[in-house]
Amino acid sequence: MRTKLILSAILLSTAIGVPAAVLAGDDDYRSNRLNLPQDKWLSPTQITEKLDQKGYKVTEIEVDDGSYEVEMTDKNGVRVDAHVHPETGELAPLATTTRVRLYDVTRL
Repeated sequence: MRTKLILSAILLSTAIGVPAAVLAGDDDYRSNRLNLPQDKWLSPTQITEKLDQKGYKVTEIEVDDGSYEVEMTDKNGVRVDAHVHPETGELAPLATTTRVRLYDVTRL
């Protein structure tokens, strides 16, 4: 009987604790979002021009979590997915999420 009581207490604390941890993590995620007014944002065309000057060829640009999310290739043909600061046009620190050589994709 005592074992069942202890096991029930452990299961109950796990059932409450895991969702609470997930929700707390979600708040942390939202706090990393840029809260810059849209009137201060560069246009997608301006972002594309800035990245072109740095040797990137932009294939897609969209708004994501308060910044621009850009899919592009660098001068070596490496695919890059990155977040770009909407006011400065600079790549976000540690922005590169995917780097794949185009010829590697064809082998998959």
